[in-house]
Amino acid sequence: MFPTADGELRALNDINLTIGDGDVFGIVGMSGAGKSTLVRCVNLLERPTQGQVVIDGQDLCALPPKQLLQARRSIAMIFQQFNLLMQRTCLKNICFPMEIAGVKPAEAKKRAQEYLDIVGLPDKADAYPAQLSGGQKQRIAIARALASDPKILLCDEATSALDPKTTRDILRLIKDINRRMGITVVVITHEMAVVEEICSHVAILDHGVLQETGTVEEIFSNPKTEAGRRLVYPDGVILDQLPAANVIRIAFNGGSSYEPLIASLAIDCGVKANILGADTRNVNGQAFGTMLLGLPDDREQIAKAMAYIKSQPNVTVEEVHDYHG
Repeated sequence: MFPTADGELRALNDINLTIGDGDVFGIVGMSGAGKSTLVRCVNLLERPTQGQVVIDGQDLCALPPKQLLQARRSIAMIFQQFNLLMQRTCLKNICFPMEIAGVKPAEAKKRAQEYLDIVGLPDKADAYPAQLSGGQKQRIAIARALASDPKILLCDEATSALDPKTTRDILRLIKDINRRMGITVVVITHEMAVVEEICSHVAILDHGVLQETGTVEEIFSNPKTEAGRRLVYPDGVILDQLPAANVIRIAFNGGSSYEPLIASLAIDCGVKANILGADTRNVNGQAFGTMLLGLPDDREQIAKAMAYIKSQPNVTVEEVHDYHG
C-alpha cells in the first residue's frame, strides 16, 4: 500500500509466487502492472504491508536489521539505467560491493578482473562508464552484481534501454551466468520476447494482481486469462476477408510446425483449407500459437479434417461458431 493524495494505493494484491532454485523466472506485465514494486519486495527495498518474503526458508520481513543486511547480500540487482558510479573506472565499480563487504583490496581487484572476463570486457578495467556503449555499461553492471557473490539476480527492465541485438547479447550472457554459476534469475519485463529468449517460468501481472503463472511453454501454448492473451498475442489473430462457412482454430502446443500440417491435410485427406489468420511463434525450437482455418462447406470433409488434426501430436483443434469474416 502506498499513500497518495486520493488515499491509499494498493500496488500489489494477494501475490502468491514460488520461484525455484536455479530458475530463470520472468515477471511480465504492462506499465503500471506492479512488476517493479514486486521485485523491490523480493529484497525488501519495498517492505510489503502484509505477507512474507521467504528466501531459503528465512522470512526477510521478520529479520532484525543486521541479519536483513546480511541476507540482502545474497540478492543482487541490475537496472534499466545501469546505475554505475561515473567517477570510478569499470574495475573500481566492480570492486565497490566488495569494499563494502570488507574484502581486501588486492583480492577485490583480482576478483573484479575475473568478473570482467566473465562478462566479456577484460580490456575495460581502466575505462570509465562514459566511454562505454549501453550494452557495455550493462555488462559492467552485471559484473558488479556478481561481485557480491549472489544467489539471486534481479533484473528490473535490464534490457529496455538497449537495441535489439544488444538486448539478445545481454540476455544470452544472463542465461549463461545462470547455467554456469547456478544463480537464480528473476527478470522483470514488459516484453514477451525477453521471456521467450531466456525464461523457464513466467508469471503474468496485471493491475497488481497475479493473473497466471507456469512454464513458458504452458503460458505461450494456452494463456488462460485475458491479460495473458494480450501479452502472448498482442495483435490478436489477424483475419483476412476470405469467405469461410466453416472455421476451425488450431493451437500449437510445441513440437509441431504448422506449414507441413496444412500441406499434409491437403495431401493425406484431400481437404483444402484457407489460412484466415495466424499468430504463431518459435520458443526454444518449438511452435506455439494459434491459427484459424477456413474449411469447405462439406460436413464429411470437416469431420475428416478434424479427425486428422486431432491425431497429430502437440496440436489441439476446435470449431469456431461465431466467426464473422
